[in-house]
Amino acid sequence: MAVEVYLIFNGNCREAVSFYEKVFDTDKAEIMTFGDSPQNPNYQLPEEAKDLVMHTRLSIFGSTVMFSDTFPGSPFTIGNNVTLAVVSSDEEKMRKAFEVLKDGGKVTMELQETFWSKCYGSLTDKFGIEWQFSHEENK
Repeated sequence: MAVEVYLIFNGNCREAVSFYEKVFDTDKAEIMTFGDSPQNPNYQLPEEAKDLVMHTRLSIFGSTVMFSDTFPGSPFTIGNNVTLAVVSSDEEKMRKAFEVLKDGGKVTMELQETFWSKCYGSLTDKFGIEWQFSHEENK
């Protein structure tokens, strides 16, 4: 299980990732945009969201740092744009930790299957720390 940093940007994620690739001499990131995700026929993806970064990651000095743009219309506050991501192949441990963090906190998305993870969820704990949980098989 790993806890990784997740940085959120306000429409300039692609620029930031390109900058960090050069700064840290990393491999070029694979970028998934909101437009790349499966579309919900009951919800039209806004045109301005299609090219925004939904998810990418870089390996910086042996640590994984993940990146995303905020979805248009979602709140964005400089200084509060960092979340912690728990990435694990142990779904049971993830679920237990998520349940405990929920106490006194606010769930943004209950743990559930998504197109990128068989178990993903997010919440803000009682101390105001934002957490994302994502099941990822060992590679």
